Amino acid sequence: TNRSLIAGLEARGATVDAVRVYEWDLPLDCGPLETNIRAIVGGEIDVAMFTSANQVVNLLKLADDLGLADELQNAMRRVMVASIGPTTSEMLRNQDLPIDMEPSHPKMGQLVVEAAERAAEIVARKRAIATDASSKLSSPSVRNRSTEIRNPTPWDDTPFMRACRCEASSFTPVWLMRQAGRYMAEYRAIRERISFLELCRNPQLCSEIMCTAVARLGVDAAIVFSDLLPILEPMGMDLEFTHGEGPLIHNPVREAVDVDRVVELESADALHFVMEAVRQTRADLPAQIPLIGFAGAPFTLASYAIEGGASRDWLYTKTLMYRDRGAWDALMGRLARAVTVYLNAQIAAGAQAVQLFDSWVGCLGPDDYREYVLPYVTRIVSQLTPGVPVISFATGNSQLVPLLAESGADVIGVDWRVRLDEAWRMIGPERAIQGNLDPMALLADVNKLRRRAGDVLQQAGGRPGHIFNLGHGVLRQTPVDNARALVDAVHEMSAR
Repeated sequence: TNRSLIAGLEARGATVDAVRVYEWDLPLDCGPLETNIRAIVGGEIDVAMFTSANQVVNLLKLADDLGLADELQNAMRRVMVASIGPTTSEMLRNQDLPIDMEPSHPKMGQLVVEAAERAAEIVARKRAIATDASSKLSSPSVRNRSTEIRNPTPWDDTPFMRACRCEASSFTPVWLMRQAGRYMAEYRAIRERISFLELCRNPQLCSEIMCTAVARLGVDAAIVFSDLLPILEPMGMDLEFTHGEGPLIHNPVREAVDVDRVVELESADALHFVMEAVRQTRADLPAQIPLIGFAGAPFTLASYAIEGGASRDWLYTKTLMYRDRGAWDALMGRLARAVTVYLNAQIAAGAQAVQLFDSWVGCLGPDDYREYVLPYVTRIVSQLTPGVPVISFATGNSQLVPLLAESGADVIGVDWRVRLDEAWRMIGPERAIQGNLDPMALLADVNKLRRRAGDVLQQAGGRPGHIFNLGHGVLRQTPVDNARALVDAVHEMSAR
């Protein structure tokens, strides 16, 4: 079943009944296929390239007939899996097989050339992950640990999750904020058909967009595709995304009486489409790729609700904050409780880590942050599911970095306005750090981009606990090849 086609039809209002009209059968001569299966299981093959969905079905069917299905699935975690395009990738995901890359164009020649260029790095990375996981699970000290050991999963000991715990890994993990977005042709093609809010409410398309980005870039973590603001709708906000203007809230909160009409979010039922996107994306991702859930932090959500949209001076937000402490506390408390419910629901749906985005809090000074914001962020972190890493990211004011650490978050995300080594000193060695390349660097030529990435890695000094990321989201003007080159460079230069 082509779930992407079904999702596209349903997004246009169609009711779809899937009917099987044919099925594939094995070739008459299965000898070459059996030889390849046994070679994969025996660790003799580094790269597997799939050029049709039929190949995927035949491979797994024969492996099952040979009694090697489980061995093949495990062995594929150490093999680079290259897919020629979306239809083949869909079948691979349906069969729980990892996809490490798709070519920039779905042509055989392009697949071979790009697979050859990336094979050494991807194979080394996947085998390093498998080795890390194997040694970790065999360690007596690990068996004595509680949460992860009772329910071991393929992503527990991936480089991203290890970095969240400040544990060493064989290379620095990297993912990019907005790694699935407007700079990708696949995303733009979908947005030509449906609105942004319609996209956010379509779990199948949300998964497709993120999984495509993961396969194209080779990143070490995915983040659920959604937006900061849908949480405000069930709280009574009239939200609209307008072309060219961004999000607008038509009934902004400006006074105490407005705060009274903000609805308490007691469950995440009204945001079921986000939870389904988490479940769908977790099911479609390769097993070794952790999935990050996210929410806007209370201050940024409050600012949108109060300003009614984007702002340059946060006039209404600061006016309410300074003039009516009671109304401010009531609003922030309600938002903090909502975010807690929302993130815990994403964790229950399948997220391995969560991130708080405080995109606008840089407009505050440290004293105001400590008084008006920090208590609510701390409350959220303390009430999230134990054992799940929490990333706290804020931008615009490096003086807030040590205060972010005071919230109790496991990982502190920083932007490019502060040196990474300086920020790490601010938060202390016991916390992991995420960042912090300027997104504009992705517009440079690849050699310059590699040098800038190298600067960030040098500041990290190879210490356990660094997750490479941008200081903000990928810009729409970014060449996809540059984003992929950045990921490759980080893996290459940080290999240990």
